[in-house]
Amino acid sequence: MSFDPTTLPDVSDLTVGILGGTGPQGRGLAYRLARAGQKIRIGSRSADRGAQAAAEIAKMPGVVSGLVNGNHVSGGDNVYACDADVVIVAVPWEGHGDLLASLVGELTGKIVVDCVNPLGFDSHGPYVLPVPGGSAAQQAEALLPQSRVCAAFHHVSAVLLADPEVTAMDLDVLVLGDDRDAVAVVQALAGRIEGMRGIHAGRLRNAGQVEGLTANLIAINKRYKAHAGVRITDV
Repeated sequence: MSFDPTTLPDVSDLTVGILGGTGPQGRGLAYRLARAGQKIRIGSRSADRGAQAAAEIAKMPGVVSGLVNGNHVSGGDNVYACDADVVIVAVPWEGHGDLLASLVGELTGKIVVDCVNPLGFDSHGPYVLPVPGGSAAQQAEALLPQSRVCAAFHHVSAVLLADPEVTAMDLDVLVLGDDRDAVAVVQALAGRIEGMRGIHAGRLRNAGQVEGLTANLIAINKRYKAHAGVRITDV
């Protein structure tokens, strides 16, 4: 069966919250999704930093006065970001577990998209860290039993996301999860960003190797001075 974006749900009216929305990955995703017309809620440990990041994103090209098709970008603390239909987790691995454990109530019933890559770095470059439970996404699922956890957006360059002169992202987003309806929503969100496709890539138990592939992409980027992504062929 070929990939057919017309089978995916309409997500244009959904609000997207981003935990860690002031970091490079979260901020870049916020910009691209706002530019695509999603309503965005930026979250940070500091409400002031979240609000400041939202104000800055609202002034970026393609996000006119913070409004796109009637939608807007706003910010506050991480609890503020949870008041959304879909919540993207884009925090450093070191704080991943503690943050999610503190937001169990706020994230109940929500689609939670984990894009955290558990990596270490030494003199030889990046390497995959062992994670009890298998992956960051599986850790999120264990901590948030009443949420609909998916894994996605691991291989998207924060540099390209944040560059207004990059008009389209030439890559596929691998989306994993056990809730097919939630996966379809995340696929559709990825497809809202120009040049992206959201590709269903299996169950959440297979998120570990997807997260770990980021170490290889970092090595590729360093070797070729690039911002490499992933494209799936014959789909």
